[in-house]
Amino acid sequence: MLTDKITVLFIADIVGEPGINIVLEQIAGLKAKYSVDFCIANGENASRGKGITKTIVNQLIDAGVNAITSGNHIWEKPQFAKHMEKFTMVLRPANYPEGNIGYGYSMHSIDNETILAVLNLQGRTYLPSIDCPFRTADRLLKEIRKKTKNIIIDMHAEATAEKLAFAYHVDGKVSAVIGTHTHVQTADEKIMQKGTAYITDVGMTGPADSVIGLNKKIAINRFIYQIPIRYQIAGGKARLDGVIVKINPSSGKGHSIDRISYEKPDNG
Repeated sequence: MLTDKITVLFIADIVGEPGINIVLEQIAGLKAKYSVDFCIANGENASRGKGITKTIVNQLIDAGVNAITSGNHIWEKPQFAKHMEKFTMVLRPANYPEGNIGYGYSMHSIDNETILAVLNLQGRTYLPSIDCPFRTADRLLKEIRKKTKNIIIDMHAEATAEKLAFAYHVDGKVSAVIGTHTHVQTADEKIMQKGTAYITDVGMTGPADSVIGLNKKIAINRFIYQIPIRYQIAGGKARLDGVIVKINPSSGKGHSIDRISYEKPDNG
């Protein structure tokens, strides 16, 4: 069993080809630099800004990502649904109604004795009114904690208040709550009173010179004209956001959480 800490790298929401490429280029160096034991990435926007594909999943796994979380855009590529049962490391939010395909959480062996669980949930404020993430967490954590105390939750939600309220709800029951979805890295990372590491939003991995990944001109015109305009990923330099979370494996408590951000120069 690990005697020190479990070090987890959580890579922020991957947006399109720029996000995929910077992950493929930087992940090995990041894992070495921080002595990472396990890597999670949110991949719901990896395929041209919405959804994910089998090819992208294989690219990320081959590069060293151990688990891929998602959110409301996981359903954007219907052709991927037929593969979801095969990819146990690719998660969709666990609080989608019963009967949906896919997995809401996964269990991973860090070594011969240490197990890490990854649970994916989705908020309901300004998002589809699916099952309650608070009650879903209560139910699933009873199952998960029978096997491990080392638990990372990707809380994919729009509202800051919902993410923070959820973190207080599960404080002390999980190792970390990592907020995703809004693509802007927040500066509120902390260890909560009962030992859960927390950040409201881990940020975005994708085009740096963009409106949360979207071409700036298109984003501006959407706001001005209030009509649908085809989504287009921005070009230029890319940025990788994330956090490094250290967990005490004997207690499952968060030991530390630190933001990271790397911006790749634009090579034209």
